This record gives sequence, structure tokens and C-alpha cells, in this order.
Amino acid sequence: MAITPTFSARPRVLVVGGGYVGLYTALNLQKKIAKSGGIVTLVDPLPYMTYQPFLPEVAGGNIEARHAVVSYRRHLKQTELIQGSVTSIDHVNRTAVIAPVDGATPFELPYHDVVMAAGAVTRTFPIKGLAESGIGLKTIEEAVALRNQVLSLIEQASTESDAETRKRHLTFVVVGGGFAGIETIAELEDMARAAVKFNDRIDQSELRFVLVEAMGRIMPEVTEKQALWVVEHLRSRGVEVLLNTSLDNAEEKNLKLINLPDKTVAQQFDADTLIWTAGVMANPMVRSTDFPLEPRGRVSTNVNLQITGEFGVIDNAWAAGDVAAVPDVTGGLPDGTCVPNAQHALRQAKRLAKNLWASRFNKPLKGYKHKNLGAVAGFGEWKGVAKIMGIQLKGAPAWIAHRGYHGLAMPTVERKFRVIMDWFVSFFAGRDLAQLEFLDNPRKAFVSAATPAAKPAAKPADAPAAAAPVEKKEEAVASK
Repeated sequence: MAITPTFSARPRVLVVGGGYVGLYTALNLQKKIAKSGGIVTLVDPLPYMTYQPFLPEVAGGNIEARHAVVSYRRHLKQTELIQGSVTSIDHVNRTAVIAPVDGATPFELPYHDVVMAAGAVTRTFPIKGLAESGIGLKTIEEAVALRNQVLSLIEQASTESDAETRKRHLTFVVVGGGFAGIETIAELEDMARAAVKFNDRIDQSELRFVLVEAMGRIMPEVTEKQALWVVEHLRSRGVEVLLNTSLDNAEEKNLKLINLPDKTVAQQFDADTLIWTAGVMANPMVRSTDFPLEPRGRVSTNVNLQITGEFGVIDNAWAAGDVAAVPDVTGGLPDGTCVPNAQHALRQAKRLAKNLWASRFNKPLKGYKHKNLGAVAGFGEWKGVAKIMGIQLKGAPAWIAHRGYHGLAMPTVERKFRVIMDWFVSFFAGRDLAQLEFLDNPRKAFVSAATPAAKPAAKPADAPAAAAPVEKKEEAVASK
């Protein structure tokens, strides 16, 4: 007999998506809404929030993958959780359509307030072969797969006799020169060189790392002087930094790079590892709502984080984070909206929760205003760059600032403790360089063991009997 899941009939605050905005909005509202007779409902395809700034360190073997995520079930105990995707929203009638992740029949869910927190997805371009050859770095699964892939390819290359195949195994390419791309190639370069130290069949000179950036500079969040230092730093470590360069084709793992703006061929080579970190865009699910969108595909909001339309504020509708075009009164993007980063999302979520609660009692709302205090980035152990309140740092001080900031910013005390313990262990024991094979096919060993061995082919009836067993039998009789 089929069991129909039941959901609360109480007035609902529907949070569409987890991430920074979804997690912190629910954390700050769940108790208050419950006491008032309502309920907060969070809908997300994943059962956890991923702290994305830690993905390069997960890929680099400094942080355990599970410690970079926050379980919704454990920390949102008074929130109704639904693992699925919101496929459409009809705000006029206050209903949302939910598609469960297990493929069950979609259903409608009524709500009183809605919070758009669907975040961003990886932005790609129509490059041939990219989908087949590339991997992103926006999910914990991608970080784990990337770490295992790099370590596995190093091991494979150490026993490979074909020079071209060996070279392809040991070539690692990152497309995108923002924070994510720079931190990723730096952490992987550090990890790969550490792994090669334990493998005397590979020389450090065989490792090749290539960073591809379409603009004329990297890391727009730091000063131009710091960006130039980062380029020099990476090149001193053997990383090829190609500016004003774009990926044109990646079919069959043969990468064609072109110069910009003339589009002449810059380089062409094979690589088994192609990492795409060239930007994000608002989650396209917002197109299936009746909310107005601005030119970049984000939901339009005012400074109070209320969704706005042609005729002003839309009642009971809120948005924040990467999916929202939140005005930045301190000066942000050229269009006057907040930069899509974790720093804004976390603070917007807390302000949104306060404003939503205040709106229940017709109290004045407070606009979101946060001046970016700076930026920090880690490039592997004791290496980094930072700009904090106008103070420029590089090297070990920047690396310490990077870990200090993100250690504090990691949600929940429990997760902070786990991450700090990971760092403590790696400080003395070094990076974890063990790759986990067959994660994409964990049943491989069991299937092999449980599958009956094939029976040997039957011999033809007229085949002569083997002589060896008879001779052995005669020898045995003679010895008696």
C-alpha cells in the first residue's frame, strides 16, 4: 500500500533553496515562526549546505569533504525539510510545485511567505567537448572527484610507457582566473607535487599546470598590484598563466586555446583534467516563477530584500543571495547591485529574517547595507593574498588571515570545530594524499566476487586424453 507523505497545514514560510541564504534564514526564523503558530519549510535537492570557499582545500586534501558541508536535519530541527526541487511558483495563488529527488510525483505546496534562495549555478558557454571533458568546482562531489582524479592520474602516469599518454595524464588545466580558479590550481599544484615526492617514477618537471583567463588580469577583487604579484607567484611555482586567452574547443580532451581578441590559436594540447571555474549565473528555476527578473536573470529586490515589480513591493515575497539583484548602496557591480559572494549572502540572510519577522507586526524594515571589508585567498600551505580594510597582505600572513576568516565564517560551532581539527592534523601530518578509487562504481568489487565464474569450454569428444596425468599415475604405481 502506498504511503502519502503529509506536510504541515500551518501557515508556511517557504524557503526555496538552501545554501547560505536558505540555511541562515531558516536558522533565524524557525523558532519564532513556530511559536507564532507557523512553520518554516526549506526545499533543496541536497540534504546539506556546502561551504563553497572550502572546496579548493577539499580538492587539495586539507579538509575532509563531510566537514565542509552542514546537515540541514541536524541544525534545522524546527524546520520542515523537503529534499526536492521547486519547479514553479504561482505567487498570485501562493502555491509552489515540488518535484521530489526520488522521482516521485510532483505536488503543490501552499505558503504564506516565500524566500527565494535558490543561489547560482555554474555558467558555461557552448564550447564543443566541454561537457564531456570538463568538471566544475561548485559542489562537494566535484571537489572529491577532482582530488581523486588528480592523484589517480599521477599514479597511472608513473607506470605509463607511452610518452604522449603520460604527458596527457600529468597536464592539469583550470579555466577561470577568479578566486575559485586561482585557489583551485594553487591547491592542486601543492597537492600534486607533494604526491610526486612519494613516487620516484615521476619527476616534478613532468607536471604541467595551466591557468586560462579571458581577461587581461586575474582576481578583480584585489588590487591590480596584488593581482600582478599572484601571477608572478604562480609562474614561480611552474604554473602557466595565460591571460587574454580562451578555451575554444575541448573535444576528445584535445584543448584548443585561442588569443583574444584576434582569436588566433595560442596553444593546442591534450589534457585529462579540465576544470571550469569561469563564473556563475542565477539559478534558472527563477524563470518558472511569476516574479519579475532583471536583465541578468536575477529576481529584482529593494534594499529591504523584498521582491519588487512594476507596481512596487510584492507582498510576502523575499529574495537574497546570488539569485537576487540586491541594490548595493556602498557601490558594488557596475549595475549598482551586490557582488554574488558568500560575504553578502550570509549577511543578507540575517537581515532578511529580521525584516520578514518585523513585517508580521507592521514594524519598520531596515535596508541591507554592508561594505565589503576585503578579500582573502589561500594558495596552498603558507601561501596566499589578502586585502583587509585597505591593508594588503601576501604570503604567510595572508594565508593565516584566509584560514582565520573562513574558520569563523563556517556555519555552526560543530562544523567550525571539525574544520579546525582538520587543519590541526594536516599541520603536523601533512595533506591527505590517499585517493579513493571506484567511488562512481562502489559495487564493482562485490559484483565481481558474486558473479559465478564462467565454466571452461567442453572438449571435443574425439580429443586424445592428456598424457601427463597417466604418466604420473604409472610412476605412483611403480613406486609402490
